[in-house]
Amino acid sequence: MVLKRKGTILPPVIAFIIVVGLWQFGLALLGTPAYLFPKPTDVVAAAIDNGPALLESAATTALESLLGFLLSIVVGVTGAIVLALSKPIEKSVYPYAIILQTVPIVAIAPLIVIWFGSGINAIVCISFLVCFFPILSNTLIGLNSTDQGLKNLFYLYSASRWQTMRSLRIPAALPYIVAGLKISCTLSVIGAIVGEYVAGIGGGRGGLGFAITFAAARLQTPYLFACGLAASVLGIVFFLIVNLLSKRLLGSWHESEMKAEK
Repeated sequence: MVLKRKGTILPPVIAFIIVVGLWQFGLALLGTPAYLFPKPTDVVAAAIDNGPALLESAATTALESLLGFLLSIVVGVTGAIVLALSKPIEKSVYPYAIILQTVPIVAIAPLIVIWFGSGINAIVCISFLVCFFPILSNTLIGLNSTDQGLKNLFYLYSASRWQTMRSLRIPAALPYIVAGLKISCTLSVIGAIVGEYVAGIGGGRGGLGFAITFAAARLQTPYLFACGLAASVLGIVFFLIVNLLSKRLLGSWHESEMKAEK
Protein backbone atom coordinates (compact mmCIF):
# COMPACT_ATOMS: atom_id res chain seq x y z
CA MET A 1 0.00 0.00 0.00
CA VAL A 2 2.81 2.42 0.92
CA LEU A 3 4.67 1.63 -2.30
CA LYS A 4 1.49 2.13 -4.30
CA ARG A 5 0.88 5.53 -2.70
CA LYS A 6 4.46 6.54 -3.40
CA GLY A 7 3.98 5.48 -7.01
CA THR A 8 0.88 7.68 -7.20
CA ILE A 9 2.35 10.74 -5.47
CA LEU A 10 5.93 10.78 -6.73
CA PRO A 11 5.33 11.34 -10.49
CA PRO A 12 3.31 14.59 -10.08
CA VAL A 13 5.72 15.83 -7.38
CA ILE A 14 8.71 15.22 -9.64
CA ALA A 15 6.93 16.89 -12.57
CA PHE A 16 6.12 19.88 -10.35
CA ILE A 17 9.73 20.26 -9.23
CA ILE A 18 10.98 20.07 -12.83
CA VAL A 19 8.46 22.63 -14.11
CA VAL A 20 9.10 25.08 -11.26
CA GLY A 21 12.86 24.64 -11.65
CA LEU A 22 12.75 25.31 -15.39
CA TRP A 23 10.45 28.28 -14.78
CA GLN A 24 12.73 29.78 -12.12
CA PHE A 25 16.13 29.27 -13.73
CA GLY A 26 14.94 29.73 -17.32
CA LEU A 27 13.56 33.20 -16.62
CA ALA A 28 16.65 34.05 -14.54
CA LEU A 29 18.93 33.13 -17.45
CA LEU A 30 16.80 35.10 -19.93
CA GLY A 31 16.69 38.10 -17.60
CA THR A 32 12.93 38.50 -18.05
CA PRO A 33 11.58 41.39 -15.92
CA ALA A 34 9.12 40.46 -13.17
CA TYR A 35 6.37 42.74 -14.52
CA LEU A 36 6.41 40.76 -17.78
CA PHE A 37 6.76 37.20 -16.47
CA PRO A 38 7.60 36.72 -12.77
CA LYS A 39 9.69 33.88 -11.39
CA PRO A 40 8.18 31.56 -8.77
CA THR A 41 10.21 33.36 -6.09
CA ASP A 42 8.67 36.65 -7.22
CA VAL A 43 5.17 35.17 -6.94
CA VAL A 44 5.89 33.79 -3.45
CA ALA A 45 7.34 37.13 -2.35
CA ALA A 46 4.27 38.99 -3.66
CA ALA A 47 1.94 36.56 -1.87
CA ILE A 48 3.83 37.07 1.40
CA ASP A 49 3.96 40.87 1.04
CA ASN A 50 0.22 41.01 0.33
CA GLY A 51 -0.67 38.12 2.64
CA PRO A 52 -3.56 39.69 4.62
CA ALA A 53 -5.18 41.19 1.51
CA LEU A 54 -4.76 37.93 -0.43
CA LEU A 55 -6.28 35.86 2.38
CA GLU A 56 -9.22 38.24 2.70
CA SER A 57 -9.83 38.16 -1.05
CA ALA A 58 -9.59 34.36 -1.12
CA ALA A 59 -12.00 34.06 1.83
CA THR A 60 -14.51 36.35 0.11
CA THR A 61 -14.34 34.38 -3.14
CA ALA A 62 -14.58 31.08 -1.23
CA LEU A 63 -17.78 32.23 0.50
CA GLU A 64 -19.34 33.44 -2.77
CA SER A 65 -18.36 30.21 -4.54
CA LEU A 66 -19.72 28.05 -1.73
CA LEU A 67 -23.06 29.87 -1.65
CA GLY A 68 -23.42 29.64 -5.43
CA PHE A 69 -22.46 25.97 -5.39
CA LEU A 70 -24.88 25.06 -2.58
CA LEU A 71 -27.69 26.95 -4.30
CA SER A 72 -26.99 25.10 -7.55
CA ILE A 73 -27.15 21.76 -5.71
CA VAL A 74 -30.54 22.54 -4.18
CA VAL A 75 -32.08 23.95 -7.36
CA GLY A 76 -30.34 21.54 -9.76
CA VAL A 77 -31.19 18.32 -7.93
CA THR A 78 -34.75 19.46 -7.09
CA GLY A 79 -35.31 20.59 -10.68
CA ALA A 80 -34.03 17.28 -12.05
CA ILE A 81 -36.37 15.33 -9.74
CA VAL A 82 -39.35 17.41 -10.91
CA LEU A 83 -38.40 16.90 -14.56
CA ALA A 84 -37.86 13.16 -14.06
CA LEU A 85 -41.30 12.73 -12.46
CA SER A 86 -43.07 14.07 -15.54
CA LYS A 87 -41.97 13.56 -19.14
CA PRO A 88 -44.21 16.37 -20.46
CA ILE A 89 -42.59 18.82 -18.01
CA GLU A 90 -39.12 17.55 -18.94
CA LYS A 91 -39.78 17.99 -22.66
CA SER A 92 -41.20 21.47 -22.06
CA VAL A 93 -38.63 22.87 -19.63
CA TYR A 94 -35.31 21.11 -20.29
CA PRO A 95 -34.66 22.83 -23.66
CA TYR A 96 -34.78 26.20 -21.90
CA ALA A 97 -32.20 24.99 -19.37
CA ILE A 98 -29.95 24.13 -22.31
CA ILE A 99 -30.52 27.58 -23.83
CA LEU A 100 -29.65 29.22 -20.52
CA GLN A 101 -26.39 27.27 -20.46
CA THR A 102 -25.44 28.30 -23.99
CA VAL A 103 -25.82 32.04 -23.32
CA PRO A 104 -22.39 33.48 -22.40
CA ILE A 105 -22.43 34.46 -18.75
CA VAL A 106 -20.63 37.73 -19.49
CA ALA A 107 -23.57 38.69 -21.71
CA ILE A 108 -26.17 38.40 -18.96
CA ALA A 109 -23.97 39.41 -16.02
CA PRO A 110 -24.76 43.15 -16.47
CA LEU A 111 -28.48 42.32 -16.32
CA ILE A 112 -27.95 40.40 -13.09
CA VAL A 113 -26.16 43.42 -11.62
CA ILE A 114 -29.10 45.61 -12.63
CA TRP A 115 -31.59 43.22 -11.04
CA PHE A 116 -29.68 42.28 -7.87
CA GLY A 117 -27.31 45.22 -7.46
CA SER A 118 -23.53 45.08 -7.29
CA GLY A 119 -21.98 42.97 -4.58
CA ILE A 120 -22.37 39.50 -3.16
CA ASN A 121 -25.98 38.88 -4.29
CA ALA A 122 -25.15 39.30 -7.97
CA ILE A 123 -21.87 37.38 -7.62
CA VAL A 124 -23.58 34.40 -5.97
CA CYS A 125 -26.25 34.45 -8.67
CA ILE A 126 -23.61 34.38 -11.44
CA SER A 127 -21.74 31.55 -9.70
CA PHE A 128 -25.03 29.66 -9.40
CA LEU A 129 -25.79 30.04 -13.11
CA VAL A 130 -22.38 28.66 -14.04
CA CYS A 131 -22.76 25.65 -11.69
CA PHE A 132 -26.43 24.88 -12.23
CA PHE A 133 -26.59 23.04 -15.56
CA PRO A 134 -24.00 20.27 -14.94
CA ILE A 135 -25.82 19.26 -11.75
CA LEU A 136 -29.25 19.40 -13.39
CA SER A 137 -28.12 17.49 -16.47
CA ASN A 138 -26.13 14.77 -14.68
CA THR A 139 -28.85 14.22 -12.07
CA LEU A 140 -31.53 13.95 -14.74
CA ILE A 141 -29.45 11.45 -16.71
CA GLY A 142 -28.97 9.40 -13.56
CA LEU A 143 -32.65 9.45 -12.66
CA ASN A 144 -33.61 8.39 -16.20
CA SER A 145 -31.00 5.60 -16.24
CA THR A 146 -32.52 3.57 -13.42
CA ASP A 147 -32.74 -0.13 -14.21
CA GLN A 148 -36.10 -0.83 -15.82
CA GLY A 149 -36.41 -4.22 -14.10
CA LEU A 150 -36.16 -2.61 -10.68
CA LYS A 151 -38.71 0.02 -11.69
CA ASN A 152 -41.07 -2.75 -12.79
CA LEU A 153 -40.57 -4.47 -9.42
CA PHE A 154 -41.55 -1.29 -7.58
CA TYR A 155 -44.58 -0.97 -9.87
CA LEU A 156 -45.51 -4.60 -9.13
CA TYR A 157 -45.61 -3.77 -5.41
CA SER A 158 -47.83 -0.73 -6.09
CA ALA A 159 -45.22 1.83 -5.09
CA SER A 160 -46.16 5.42 -5.92
CA ARG A 161 -44.03 7.53 -8.24
CA TRP A 162 -42.61 9.44 -5.29
CA GLN A 163 -41.83 6.22 -3.37
CA THR A 164 -40.03 4.87 -6.43
CA MET A 165 -38.16 8.16 -6.81
CA ARG A 166 -37.12 8.32 -3.15
CA SER A 167 -36.21 4.67 -2.58
CA LEU A 168 -34.89 3.64 -6.01
CA ARG A 169 -34.20 6.35 -8.56
CA ILE A 170 -32.41 8.90 -6.33
CA PRO A 171 -30.05 6.30 -4.75
CA ALA A 172 -29.34 4.84 -8.21
CA ALA A 173 -28.57 8.34 -9.52
CA LEU A 174 -26.02 9.15 -6.79
CA PRO A 175 -22.96 8.40 -8.99
CA TYR A 176 -24.30 10.81 -11.63
CA ILE A 177 -25.11 13.46 -9.03
CA VAL A 178 -21.60 13.22 -7.60
CA ALA A 179 -20.14 13.50 -11.11
CA GLY A 180 -22.12 16.72 -11.58
CA LEU A 181 -20.88 18.02 -8.23
CA LYS A 182 -17.27 17.37 -9.21
CA ILE A 183 -17.72 19.46 -12.34
CA SER A 184 -19.66 22.27 -10.70
CA CYS A 185 -17.52 22.68 -7.58
CA THR A 186 -14.62 24.02 -9.64
CA LEU A 187 -16.90 26.00 -11.93
CA SER A 188 -18.28 27.78 -8.87
CA VAL A 189 -14.91 29.48 -8.31
CA ILE A 190 -14.76 30.54 -11.96
CA GLY A 191 -18.30 31.89 -11.77
CA ALA A 192 -17.56 33.85 -8.59
CA ILE A 193 -14.45 35.44 -10.12
CA VAL A 194 -16.33 36.35 -13.30
CA GLY A 195 -19.05 37.84 -11.10
CA GLU A 196 -16.46 39.85 -9.21
CA TYR A 197 -15.15 41.30 -12.46
CA VAL A 198 -18.62 42.62 -13.24
CA ALA A 199 -20.37 43.06 -9.90
CA GLY A 200 -17.64 43.08 -7.27
CA ILE A 201 -16.25 46.56 -7.85
CA GLY A 202 -17.87 48.88 -5.34
CA GLY A 203 -19.74 46.00 -3.76
CA GLY A 204 -17.91 45.85 -0.43
CA ARG A 205 -14.86 43.68 0.24
CA GLY A 206 -13.34 42.59 -3.05
CA GLY A 207 -12.65 38.95 -3.84
CA LEU A 208 -9.95 37.45 -6.03
CA GLY A 209 -11.60 38.82 -9.17
CA PHE A 210 -11.32 42.35 -7.85
CA ALA A 211 -7.73 41.68 -6.67
CA ILE A 212 -6.78 40.39 -10.14
CA THR A 213 -8.29 43.49 -11.77
CA PHE A 214 -6.49 45.72 -9.27
CA ALA A 215 -3.13 44.00 -9.83
CA ALA A 216 -3.44 43.98 -13.62
CA ALA A 217 -4.24 47.71 -13.74
CA ARG A 218 -1.03 48.44 -11.83
CA LEU A 219 1.17 45.88 -13.63
CA GLN A 220 1.70 43.99 -10.38
CA THR A 221 2.24 40.78 -12.32
CA PRO A 222 3.70 38.69 -9.46
CA TYR A 223 0.64 39.47 -7.30
CA LEU A 224 -1.56 38.74 -10.31
CA PHE A 225 -0.01 35.25 -10.52
CA ALA A 226 -0.46 34.83 -6.76
CA CYS A 227 -4.18 35.62 -7.05
CA GLY A 228 -4.55 33.17 -9.94
CA LEU A 229 -2.81 30.43 -7.97
CA ALA A 230 -5.03 31.18 -4.95
CA ALA A 231 -8.09 30.69 -7.17
CA SER A 232 -6.66 27.38 -8.38
CA VAL A 233 -6.10 26.25 -4.79
CA LEU A 234 -9.72 27.10 -3.96
CA GLY A 235 -10.94 24.97 -6.85
CA ILE A 236 -8.67 22.08 -5.82
CA VAL A 237 -9.89 22.26 -2.20
CA PHE A 238 -13.52 22.22 -3.31
CA PHE A 239 -12.82 19.24 -5.60
CA LEU A 240 -11.05 17.31 -2.84
CA ILE A 241 -13.98 17.89 -0.47
CA VAL A 242 -16.47 16.64 -3.06
CA ASN A 243 -14.17 13.70 -3.85
CA LEU A 244 -14.13 12.80 -0.14
CA LEU A 245 -17.93 12.99 -0.11
CA SER A 246 -17.99 10.72 -3.16
CA LYS A 247 -15.90 8.10 -1.36
CA ARG A 248 -18.25 8.29 1.65
CA LEU A 249 -21.39 7.88 -0.46
CA LEU A 250 -20.17 5.41 -3.09
CA GLY A 251 -17.09 3.72 -1.65
CA SER A 252 -18.90 0.67 -0.26
CA TRP A 253 -21.01 -0.21 -3.30
CA HIS A 254 -20.19 1.58 -6.57
CA GLU A 255 -17.45 0.36 -8.89
CA SER A 256 -16.00 3.83 -9.58
CA GLU A 257 -14.91 4.33 -5.96
CA MET A 258 -14.32 0.65 -5.14
CA LYS A 259 -11.74 0.45 -7.93
CA ALA A 260 -10.15 3.65 -6.71
CA GLU A 261 -9.72 2.11 -3.25
CA LYS A 262 -7.96 -1.02 -4.57
